[in-house]
Amino acid sequence: MQFLYDEQSGKEIIELKGENFNYLVKVRRHKEADEIALRNTLKPDELYIYNLKDVEPKRAKLVLKEHKTFSIKSEKKLHIGWCVIDTTSIEKALPMLNEIGLDKITFIYCDRSQKNTKLNLARFERLLNSSSMQCGRDTPIKIVINRSLDDFLQKNPETVVIDFSEETLEDNTDYKTILVGCEGGFSKDERTNFKNLNIKTVGLNSPMILRSESAVVAVSSKILL
Repeated sequence: MQFLYDEQSGKEIIELKGENFNYLVKVRRHKEADEIALRNTLKPDELYIYNLKDVEPKRAKLVLKEHKTFSIKSEKKLHIGWCVIDTTSIEKALPMLNEIGLDKITFIYCDRSQKNTKLNLARFERLLNSSSMQCGRDTPIKIVINRSLDDFLQKNPETVVIDFSEETLEDNTDYKTILVGCEGGFSKDERTNFKNLNIKTVGLNSPMILRSESAVVAVSSKILL
């Protein structure tokens, strides 16, 4: 754990109890005088170093020792438009994408998305916060939902589509927005629309057909790492 999110971060003295107490004392087995790094989701660039004090069976105190501005984030910013797939697959990929440094995901209900799929944004936030505490990045991936592919393309005219193409995605490209389809790929109408809008399409240099979540991880890694 690189740091812990706590809404009280920034106070001189924090009364530690509940979930964060259990995690630090019972799971991580921290003891009195240990240094604990905290962040506040409202001030993600600020890092607070506390000393653990007065550990009791169900509570303890954190006393502020040091405060500094300390940001950890990817040098590049990449926005993925991701056609909605099964939420279980999304949840497995989110921590990896967060660690890679992806800046933003817009989930889009495309032609072949299961329209009854409901995205649990609160659960996504918990997964991303947990990932951030482990990998150290101060601000997790931003999540947006857009029910219209046309609207997404209108708002992001620089989008590059990942699909079958003779041109392949190269390392260290400067693409800012990438669109990845759902299982089964893009529909005929969607591909026609890409051509009409002169949207660039590139493929991945692999003879295998990737799952949607694998493609998202592969693209993010190729561009950001």
